[in-house]
Amino acid sequence: MQDSQLPKLRGLSLFFLLPGLAGLVLSAILSTHYLSILPRSPVPEDMRMTPRNIDGTIVYQTEKEDRLLDLAEGASVGFFLVGSIVGVVYLEKHSDMMARRAENEKRANHYAG
Repeated sequence: MQDSQLPKLRGLSLFFLLPGLAGLVLSAILSTHYLSILPRSPVPEDMRMTPRNIDGTIVYQTEKEDRLLDLAEGASVGFFLVGSIVGVVYLEKHSDMMARRAENEKRANHYAG
């Protein structure tokens, strides 16, 4: 990988990491909100029949609420994992580049002195 591609790789990592992290925070906020407002027993007339275990407490939500939280959690984890993997690749390439530079400087100093 060329040195000029490293900033692109870093940017791509941040492009996935930051929304993934924000989504995880949003999922936690949504989960906490659900825990405080949703009923602890099914309410068929409101279509709150889908159970969700939040911190050991069962709350009942609609299928739409269930899908929304599942989507937020899944997408966040996916984005965060992709960003993490790209970040690890970036760090590996960056450390290789720095090692090559150090080796080249060492050789240049050896021949100069």
